[in-house]
Amino acid sequence: MHPAFQAVLTIAVGVGGCVGYFYFSNQLLDRVLFPDKGIHAGRNITRANIIRPWLFLFPALAALGLYLAYPVFETLRLSLSERLPGNKSQYVGFDNYQQMFSEPKFWEALTNNMLWLLVVPALSTAFGLLAAQLSDRVRWGNIAKSFIFMPMAISFVGAAVIWKLVYDTRPIDQEQIGVVNAVYLFFGGDQPITWLTQIPANSFLLMIVLVWIQTGFAMVILSAALRGVPEETIEAAIIDGANPFQVFFKIKVPQIKNTIVVVWTTITIVVLKVFDIVFAMTNGQWETQVLANYMYDKLFRAQDWGVGSASAMIIMLLVSPILVWNVYNARKEMQ
Repeated sequence: MHPAFQAVLTIAVGVGGCVGYFYFSNQLLDRVLFPDKGIHAGRNITRANIIRPWLFLFPALAALGLYLAYPVFETLRLSLSERLPGNKSQYVGFDNYQQMFSEPKFWEALTNNMLWLLVVPALSTAFGLLAAQLSDRVRWGNIAKSFIFMPMAISFVGAAVIWKLVYDTRPIDQEQIGVVNAVYLFFGGDQPITWLTQIPANSFLLMIVLVWIQTGFAMVILSAALRGVPEETIEAAIIDGANPFQVFFKIKVPQIKNTIVVVWTTITIVVLKVFDIVFAMTNGQWETQVLANYMYDKLFRAQDWGVGSASAMIIMLLVSPILVWNVYNARKEMQ
């Protein structure tokens, strides 16, 4: 089947299936289960209205249960088990966690993840806020925003390939296609450097890729928040003699503090799950291992499903408090 025809067919079946589900489920509810006629019409209408929201939510709840809840519990089970020949498993308690905690590679991955958490959300949010403020002050600000946001349209693997070429190293007698080495040699460097093997600088070079991607996301959200700051507060500050820096840091930033926190925590979740960039650029070598890549190595290279699942649970435990806190703040904002 031609891919284009397959895509159109998938869309048609998906959309048609959704429309058909909602239409026929309503018919079943209103005409068969709780008909709106007869002596019990009022009671039936009330019952149908109670059930209808759950009827509409059922596909989403079923998908969440199948693709989110079930994998979590199955991963927890695997993390407490050991695989045996014949596709069997044996309960081993916390042995997989003890083995994981005894491996230096795990602690290297955890340390690097913490380093990413300190650097990437802070730089992405700061650059995004700076870009949002400056782009609103020039005529061609929308064009600038488009270029800054463009990396968000690139997959993490695509961005990793681009930046791997930026850091590329060729022998001294060949022309350098890597921008970093070309600039380094132009300003008097002795010989090209294999940047991705330089410890600990290589970890920061990988972080630059994610900062480059996430700055556009932060800029868009924070730009919308800055435009929502009441003009009266800005005008009052200017009348009182505040300079542009004071207006920005003492008037605008405090009023969008909640949005900054949301952007920060959202990028933090992305950082905790970072995998593609490290996998495509260094594969965790030269002390650049992170938790998600460590999990991949254990699950699919070492075929150690127990330790791999245990590392997946560690990632989930690190992400969960941030998710809960984000949901709490979102509900608080809506009240």
